[in-house]
Amino acid sequence: MAALGRQVFDWHRLVPLTWACIAAQTPRLGERRRAPALLCKLPTASSGGGPGGLSRVASGKHVQDPECTTSLPSCPRENQRAPADGASLEREEVISSLLDMGFSGVHAHELLGIPGTQPRQLLDVVSELVLLGVNPEPVCVVLKKSPQLLKLPVVHVKKRSSYLRKLGLEEGRLKKVLHCCPEVFTMSHRDLDSIIRVLREKCLFTAQQVTEILHRCPHVLRADPGELEYKFQYAYFRMGVKHADMVRTDFLQYSITKTKQRHAFLERLGRYQTPDKKGQTQVPNPLLKDILRVSEAEFLARTACSSAEEFEVFKKLLAREEEEEAESESPVPGDESPSEGNEDWEEEL
Repeated sequence: MAALGRQVFDWHRLVPLTWACIAAQTPRLGERRRAPALLCKLPTASSGGGPGGLSRVASGKHVQDPECTTSLPSCPRENQRAPADGASLEREEVISSLLDMGFSGVHAHELLGIPGTQPRQLLDVVSELVLLGVNPEPVCVVLKKSPQLLKLPVVHVKKRSSYLRKLGLEEGRLKKVLHCCPEVFTMSHRDLDSIIRVLREKCLFTAQQVTEILHRCPHVLRADPGELEYKFQYAYFRMGVKHADMVRTDFLQYSITKTKQRHAFLERLGRYQTPDKKGQTQVPNPLLKDILRVSEAEFLARTACSSAEEFEVFKKLLAREEEEEAESESPVPGDESPSEGNEDWEEEL
């Protein structure tokens, strides 16, 4: 009994020393929360523990145990990172949506890397373009080429998309239009509608032909309505080109200057005639593609069968004739034009 009493006394004497050692090795941040747990490990006489329990506590193993260290409070640091985590979360959500649409990870990061891009605004614009039938890669190319599209209000993009669907520009047809003329989304509705009305009401193209023209010749959207109408009239009345041929040969994409130079040159050489009311000519006219869709060298060698020097002289003469014609159409009241007198003198001769 005396030996047991001395052992119990030694245990109780070791308790304050053990606690002091533990307190010295424990960080202050978790001191209050871990103290009760460590005290529970201390054996007492009533619990019947042995000296082995004391050696385990004093060794400091429980201080370095992962179960103890994970109980440290980390709320202040999480609160400091909350704003950054919110922006990062929105960015990750947009990237996930872009991947679901078929964009690659590289394209998604390239789009988000466009200066001034708002992730949610980007997603709304891209969604409308994809709904119109434009593939992910062309969308990426167009938006990098014309980042101003990302600044358009979503309501405007939706309305313009609806208008383009009515014109038949969907299911992949919009790809070329956006690449050549991204202004189709930024230009005013009045300017866009004026081009469509010229094609439908002045030039009398069908709705299907208008869709095909916009798809094949998107540059007509940048044209002046008056010049577009004059180009059609020249082809229809002077050259005898029908509506279907204009659409099939992409006639409206060529400048009126190039068209008049080559047509008039062939006419002066006797290699082109305006068809009569029955659509007949005395000489076989060359195909429209052989006049406009070839280089100047090929045009001279194969279609006109003439030299470059002769064509250059003709172009200068044609430009002078057009200037004189423009002056004669708007003469100054009371003032006679010398060119008119020379023309009358030449006619008398």
